[in-house]
Amino acid sequence: MSTTLTIGLLIPLLGTMLGSAFVFLMRSEMSVRLQKSLLGFASGVMVAASVWSLLIPAMEMGATSRSSSSAAAWLSVMPAAIGFLLGMGFLLLIDELTPHLHIGTDKPEGLRSHLSKTAMLALAVTIHNLPEGMAVGVVFAGAESGATNISLASAIAVSLGIAIQNVPEGAIISMPMRAAGNSRWRSFLIGSLSGVVEPVGALAVLLLSSLLMPALPYLLAFAAGAMIYVVIEELIPEASNGQHSNLSTIGFALGFVLMMVLDVVMG
Repeated sequence: MSTTLTIGLLIPLLGTMLGSAFVFLMRSEMSVRLQKSLLGFASGVMVAASVWSLLIPAMEMGATSRSSSSAAAWLSVMPAAIGFLLGMGFLLLIDELTPHLHIGTDKPEGLRSHLSKTAMLALAVTIHNLPEGMAVGVVFAGAESGATNISLASAIAVSLGIAIQNVPEGAIISMPMRAAGNSRWRSFLIGSLSGVVEPVGALAVLLLSSLLMPALPYLLAFAAGAMIYVVIEELIPEASNGQHSNLSTIGFALGFVLMMVLDVVMG
C-alpha cells in the first residue's frame, strides 16, 4: 500500500481524534451556538461530498452510450439511483435493528437493550461513520483503477472533507461524555474510537476492490445514499432544533462550499 493511500485512509480518523481532543481545551460543555454551527458545517461537507465525489462519478460511469436518446439517459442514471436507494435503505435497516442514541437526545431507538447510554451513543456514531469509511475506500478504489474520472487528488479531497466533518463530530461526542462525569482521557478515547470504523471500512472496500469493480457505480451511489441518510436522520434535525438554527444554516453553506471547492480544485 502506498504512503499516499495510507495517509488518505487515516485522515478521517485524525479528524475525529482532533475533535475529541476538545475535552482537553474546553472546561465546560460545548455552547449551543458552536454546536449548531459545527453540525451545520458537517452537514454541508457531507452533502457536497455525496454529490460531487460520489453521485456524479457514479452517473458518469453508468453512461453506456453518448447517444442523447431517452433510453440511454435512463440506463446511465439507473446504477446511481439504485445504489443511492440501497445506501439509504441499508442505514435505515441498521438504525432499526441496533440500539442507539441520537446526538443530543436521551431517548434510545432501535431494538430494546440494557446497554448504557454511553454504549448506545458509541454504537450510533459507529453506525454513522461506516458509510463515510466506505466512501473513502470507494473513491480511492476508483482512483486506483483508472476506470473513473476520480483522480487521486480528488480522493484525497474526499478524505480531507470527511476529516473536517469529523472534527465537530468528535467534539460533539466527547464533550457531553466529559460533562456527564467521565475523565478527560476516557472521553477523548471513546470519541476517538468512534472514528476507527472509518479506516477499517475503507480498507475492507479496497481489499475487495478487484471483485467489486464491476459494481463501482452502485458502490459510489450506495456510499452517497448512506451519507445523506446520516445528514437527514442525525445532523440536520439536531442542528435545526431549538434556538440559533440560523447558525447551522450558515455552517451548512460554508461546509458545502468548502467541500465543493476542494473537490473541483483538487480533482
